[in-house]
Amino acid sequence: MAIHQVFPEQYERQLAQKVEQLRESFARFNLPEIEVFRSPDKHYRMRAEFKMWQEDGRANYAMYQPGEYKKPFLIDEFPVASQRINDLMAPLLEAINSNPMLRLKLFQVEFLTTLSGEALVTLLYHKRLGEEWEAEAKPLQDALNIRLIGRSRKQKIVLDRDYVIERLQVRGREFQYQQVETGFTQPNARICEKMLSWAVGHTEGVGGDLLELYCGNGNFTLPLSQNFRQVLATELAKSSLASAEFNQNLNGVDNLTLVRMSSEDFAQAMDKVRPFRRLRHIDLDSYEFSTIFVDPPRAGLDPHTTRITQRFDHIVYVSCNPDTLKHNLDTITQTHRIEHFAVFDQFPYTHHLECGVILTRR
Repeated sequence: MAIHQVFPEQYERQLAQKVEQLRESFARFNLPEIEVFRSPDKHYRMRAEFKMWQEDGRANYAMYQPGEYKKPFLIDEFPVASQRINDLMAPLLEAINSNPMLRLKLFQVEFLTTLSGEALVTLLYHKRLGEEWEAEAKPLQDALNIRLIGRSRKQKIVLDRDYVIERLQVRGREFQYQQVETGFTQPNARICEKMLSWAVGHTEGVGGDLLELYCGNGNFTLPLSQNFRQVLATELAKSSLASAEFNQNLNGVDNLTLVRMSSEDFAQAMDKVRPFRRLRHIDLDSYEFSTIFVDPPRAGLDPHTTRITQRFDHIVYVSCNPDTLKHNLDTITQTHRIEHFAVFDQFPYTHHLECGVILTRR
């Protein structure tokens, strides 16, 4: 992990520079006014991981510059991370260093926290963990009011549970999300709330049915379901789909059908290229899709899926990679016009900007 420095007094200037660079990069699309959603200038990351540097019988949190993995920087706070993580760092380290069973062979610590105050901590070891480790770890879990997991090679010990429940506010309504230890979640929770509110606000009144590809744990799916008659959402990763089903039940969403499929396979199913067993109980012809929502990985949409999006009157595209977004928009804007364009500062003090685009058929 690279050192990540925080300079709150420079935040607004850095954000303005990123937005201007993006505007220039997207000049050929003649964008409408860009909506800019700023992040808190510190304590914005809800998860973090640190290497543990062991020296003279003591463990310390350590980070590294890229390519300099033999020269650690020892740290005792991390302003990038949530306040909960910072509050836990010192007492957790003190407990680890006062107990050889917890300290020996420990090489990494991972934190996952929520706006609602929950915290899950994973301790990773170069040794086999047994009952002796559990006996020492359980009092630590209780003392710090955390969920604690121990990991070593081919081993995972969960003392309580391996997830937290996040609570996000979206346009006056609270949504709850199971966030599993190793699963993907949006790292900047305040920006996530703004992304969800933006997507929900710009799809109000559209009506019809919604198709979502790459739904993950249902992060966007659940709030967006308020605006549509029915929602069909696909996700390939088993763990993410399991969380989406958990979150659907947790939030009482009854107009959502989840399917484990890749976007490429689903595109073939829509084209009736071949039947798919996973869709045998779903009548695709019964849906009246007005809108498609996509939040693809950094590689963006493949050509076939890009063409599929062009069949919908409305497209909501959230992108973590402006370069692949531009490539996809070169095709999509042949049939659709950009109505709204937003940037979300998911990772302050870096070059990264998350983008959101609302398109309608020309």
